[in-house]
Parts: sequence; structure tokens; C-alpha cells
Amino acid sequence: MATAPAAAERPEHTGTPRLGLLPAAGVSASAFALFGLQLAGWGHALLALSLVGAFLVSRELGKDLSLIGLGITIVSTTSVKADVDWDRFFTIGTVLLLAVSAPLLVDRLVLRRRAIRFPWLNGERWNRWQIGYLIAVPVLGWLILPYYFISSGAYENWPHITDGGALARFFVGVNFVGTWDELFFICTCFALLLRHFGVWTANLLQMVIFVSFLWELGYQEWGPLLTAPFALLQGWLFSRTGSLLYVLIVHLLFDVVVFLAIVHAHNPGVIPIFLV
Repeated sequence: MATAPAAAERPEHTGTPRLGLLPAAGVSASAFALFGLQLAGWGHALLALSLVGAFLVSRELGKDLSLIGLGITIVSTTSVKADVDWDRFFTIGTVLLLAVSAPLLVDRLVLRRRAIRFPWLNGERWNRWQIGYLIAVPVLGWLILPYYFISSGAYENWPHITDGGALARFFVGVNFVGTWDELFFICTCFALLLRHFGVWTANLLQMVIFVSFLWELGYQEWGPLLTAPFALLQGWLFSRTGSLLYVLIVHLLFDVVVFLAIVHAHNPGVIPIFLV
């Protein structure tokens, strides 16, 4: 398989010192503080301190972590707890769009480079393993997600919807957030971290940010036992395929089952396709 283009675009210097892992971990931990623990003051202070430390270690590391920090800061300006009321629908959507577009614009217009990219295809056909995984993802979601949402009570973190219009907004919102996840956590955070660290170090760092966001969104209780492996798999798949399209299809197939499972949990018997 091809290596992700982002992985090949490393800064033209001798490499990020090992000490650079500390500020990078601090940026990831700030997302945990902001989204997971809801500690705005402490989270922003940790983020600022980590960015200062990053510039002291390496100017290039400081630039890249600042772009990640910019996105995290923008997301932290509003609650991302699942809500389909019209005002929250547009507020959350606008904030998430800004969190992706602002780092991209700074990268292009201020830093004059192309460190953030969205490689749609890698020019290679998907092999049997990749096609098989696309089939396995919704099947695994069908088996696991209803049990998770119902047994943990996490489905109550999403609104109980009976109105058709609200249900449509919920479906759009689930798929919009799933798409945004790949654009920000994988193509922005993971890709920038890959410029300084190995695949698994970068993957673990982006996973902390990814899972922290999903916790605030509603994947609570024992949800991280599902979201952490998923985030790691998405990063690994991107590093191997270099294809945003592939990881996006994987995510959206999973999110279709998420949508159906949450509706089923709120309205037992309405969607009689699940075992639980």
C-alpha cells in the first residue's frame, strides 16, 4: 500500500528532538482537559504553555502544533454536545467548519506552505482486504453499537427525536460530524504530527484529541473502549492508504449504524434489525 502523502512532507531540518514529544503531548492533553473534563481555564493554559514549549524545542514543531491548537481552541468556544435544535445545529456546524478552515488558511496564506492537505485518492485500486474491511465495519457496528448505547445508557446523551424534520437534521449532523472528524483529526492533526513523529506516536497523540471530542459529543460511559480503537484504526488506515476517500467511507458507514442504533435505543421496535 502507498504511504500517506502527509507522512512524506516532513520539515526540512534535522528532525524534531525527542523533547518535542512533551509539548505535543501537552497539546493532546489540553484537548482532554477542554473536551473531556470541561476545564476551560486549565485546558487553555495547558495549550498555551505547550505551544510555547514547542517553539522553544523547534520552530517547525511550534508552527504545526499551533495549527492544531488553533483548531482545538475554535472548537472549545462552544459546547459540541449533541443537539438538533436549529440554533445549535448551525452554531456547532459553523464552529466545526472554522476549526478545519482556519488552520488550512493559516498554513496556505500565512506560512506559505501545504502541510495540511486532503488527499482524496492515492491512485491505487482498493485490494480485497480493504474491501473486506468496508463490509466488516457496518457489521461490527450492528453487533456492538446497540449493546453499547443501551447497556451504558449513553444513548440518552443524544436527544429523543420523534419529529421527522429533527430526525433528518440528526442524520445530516451525524454524517457532517463524521466527515469533519476525518478532515480535522486525521488530515489536520495526524498529518501535522506525522511531520515530527513516527506513525504510532502521532496516532496516539491524535487519538487522545479525537476521543476527547467524542466524549463531549456523547460517547461517554465506556464509550472510549470503542472510540479509541476506532480513532487509532482510522489514523493507521490513512497512513497506509493515503486516501481520505477510503477512511471517510469507513467512518460514514459506521456512522449510519450509529444513527440507526441511537434511534433504535430511543424507540425500541421502530427499527427491528438489531439483536438488542
